[in-house]
Amino acid sequence: MCDLRELYQEVIFDHNRNPHNFGKLQNPDRTVRGDNPLCGDQLTLYLHVDADGAIRDIAFDGHGCAISVASASIMTDLVKGASAAEALLWFDKFHALVTGGGDGGGEGMDKLAVLGGVRQYPMRVKCATLPWHTLQAALRGDGATVSTE
Repeated sequence: MCDLRELYQEVIFDHNRNPHNFGKLQNPDRTVRGDNPLCGDQLTLYLHVDADGAIRDIAFDGHGCAISVASASIMTDLVKGASAAEALLWFDKFHALVTGGGDGGGEGMDKLAVLGGVRQYPMRVKCATLPWHTLQAALRGDGATVSTE
């Protein structure tokens, strides 16, 4: 179990050092900011969503702790090309995974398992879920800043 935890930590650190989909999109359809004032995490999520509701492209920028950046990096990899409905289902499963409300199992969730350990640290759950709450707001058309407080 210790080896698996160390592997998960290394994956988190790697996504923090080299985040995927980091930067701004040109002319995004949707832009939403997320803020975790307690930890200092701040991100902006940029999306291109087509007429059918598919996420054609997604990127983020900002700064935050390793967990927040890794979560955003992994999330953007997972939802790029997915329908909005699929992404919202993944939100529910991920939220259950990190809050202890379920195992978060299902297609694509194996990539997010590295963040499952944050449920043992309630203050870190907000770091992991900030990008997801920001995505949820963007997909629902809510342009207001998302806050964990």
